[in-house]
Amino acid sequence: MQQSTRTFSDKFFLVIKGLAMGAANKVPGVSGGVVAFVAGFYEEFIYSLQKVNFKAFKLFVNFRFKSFWRYINGRFLGLLVLGMLISYFSVSKILDYLIVHYELFVWSSFFGMIIGSIYYILKDFNEWSRRNIFLILVGIMAGIAISLLEPARENDNLWFVFFCGIIGVSGMTLPGLSGSFILILLGNYVLLLVDSVNALYDTIANIVQWDFSFLYDTARIRLLKVLVVFSLGSITGLVTLSHGLGYVLKHYKNATFAVIIGFITGSLGVVWPWKNKVFKRDDLGKILTDGNGNPILDNYDRYLPDLYSVETYIGLVFIFLGIGLILWLEWYGKKTLQHR
Repeated sequence: MQQSTRTFSDKFFLVIKGLAMGAANKVPGVSGGVVAFVAGFYEEFIYSLQKVNFKAFKLFVNFRFKSFWRYINGRFLGLLVLGMLISYFSVSKILDYLIVHYELFVWSSFFGMIIGSIYYILKDFNEWSRRNIFLILVGIMAGIAISLLEPARENDNLWFVFFCGIIGVSGMTLPGLSGSFILILLGNYVLLLVDSVNALYDTIANIVQWDFSFLYDTARIRLLKVLVVFSLGSITGLVTLSHGLGYVLKHYKNATFAVIIGFITGSLGVVWPWKNKVFKRDDLGKILTDGNGNPILDNYDRYLPDLYSVETYIGLVFIFLGIGLILWLEWYGKKTLQHR
């Protein structure tokens, strides 16, 4: 573990990386796992999550909190989670605003960042065996197939919500797989990441005002139950997926990286900048809305850019800025290592 040797600068940038992961996880089509991979802490992240196991549980219930914190690499995970929480209440809100008002440029930036990420991984990948090339192609096809799937209808069955939690958290552990986009495909993005979260905010506001009338609001209680079950599923998913990934990283590292390269490449279709939103409609063709009155996203209708539009060329500039950001992060990481 590296937690005892981290400098203040390391800790500060870990929070920033967590902040970036949190922002990426919220955007449909973008994976927080890509951030972890490119930023160079993916393997430590997976191995640290593996430590959240029965031994850690025994240390915790026996009040051996210092041993528990050291065992799970608590400083590392704690700083990352802190960054994600800060992101949820700040950067992700700014991102929501930018997507509404400058959607093409935001998607162009993410598209460029993913291209930069593919370059970052490929340049150090030297195992070009037939097996690994096949696995890369499998990853690409899986990524493309997911982007073309038709979304299901909303389902608040608690077992299905628990399953959504396991799948939805995948974006943190599997680079290239967007948990938010998977939730759209499963039909529960609005229920789990909009309506239930808003219900939690409203409930906290009620409790602060010493108003417990929500206890008699069946719709609110239903959403809170959904949020609790979804959270339990997410925790379960983080722990179980990390154990599986830790095993394959240890025994089949190059093969795992090959699949990840393919998956990230295949995910380019999901973040293609030139697309129109397709909203859910009822049987009469009327657009459906969520609890806040916002139209419910169903999928995207992608198209080729207009070469006579100034916006197209501004979008291309943002693609190159996204690529440049990843290359700068790589350069900065090398420079930091050289000065140690």
